[in-house]
Amino acid sequence: MARRHWDESDVKIRPGKGSRPRTKDRPKHKDAKFGMVITKDRGRWGVVLDGREDAIVCMRARELGRTAIEVGDRVGVVGDTSGNPGTLARIVKLAERTSVLRRTADDTDAYERIVVANAEQLLIVSAVADPPPRAGFVERALVAAFVGNVRPVLCLTKSDLADPTPFAEEFADLEVPVIIAGINDDLAEVEKLVDGHVTALIGHSGVGKSTLVNRLVPEANRETGEVSGVGKGRHTSTQSVALRLPPPASGWIIDTPGIRSFGLAHVDADTVIGAFEDLEEATEDCPRGCSHVGPPADPECALDEIDPDSATGRRVVAVRKLLEALRSNNEWEM
Repeated sequence: MARRHWDESDVKIRPGKGSRPRTKDRPKHKDAKFGMVITKDRGRWGVVLDGREDAIVCMRARELGRTAIEVGDRVGVVGDTSGNPGTLARIVKLAERTSVLRRTADDTDAYERIVVANAEQLLIVSAVADPPPRAGFVERALVAAFVGNVRPVLCLTKSDLADPTPFAEEFADLEVPVIIAGINDDLAEVEKLVDGHVTALIGHSGVGKSTLVNRLVPEANRETGEVSGVGKGRHTSTQSVALRLPPPASGWIIDTPGIRSFGLAHVDADTVIGAFEDLEEATEDCPRGCSHVGPPADPECALDEIDPDSATGRRVVAVRKLLEALRSNNEWEM
């Protein structure tokens, strides 16, 4: 048998660790440019930088890990921010949020989904007919807005089919503004409301939300659809998107996907009460574990001591309806 001849190609040398020691220090990115996230889709985010008109495409930097970045977020960006075709910048910073609108898939789901970040206002869009209005859904959306530090506004559509007044009166004691935005109604009040603000829209599919968005932002071309015979609208918006209001107005409209449920597994009764300063103060005398829904469930609830004919007393009744909606799984799904 021939003797094996060895040469340098047979020698395997483990590569060295290099001269640079590993460090946990992360780059400061002091040169990062800030802007607002306007779209999110499969690991890519559209960001409009401050002082710019067009969006640039970004990825999430590795150092951010799995940090959630949502439409409405303020982010810092580095890399190629030219916005030229084929370029890709990196999101390296996430600014602290001023508000967060959250929901869960249902009341047993522990996973919170951020619907939109940093919205100042929430337009809860509800049709007064076709499909019929669902008070439970509106109540749950109000809860999410109150606890998320977002100013809620009830926006009623399809006023050509039914009188919106009776449904609007159900929420009068919560002091929630109500605007009418039927297809034949003038939008001057809505335009005044959204001008200069970041406003999110939420509602069931088929209530006219996308139609309203197209009227406010004609270039949006959001897809609209007819309501099916069983009273459920076709899901016409599948991704949240922020749309700049046309001049001379300023501000943004954030159109969210049409949804059929609004879970609030992350919210408890004390969190809801905490959104109302006068009621929170009154409940300091409630027994431990009080659900604040009143007798017979809570026979010693301090809210029962408030004069029912006063403004605060009427608000107690309205807020207890919100708490009942929080406890109930009925009426809010479509």
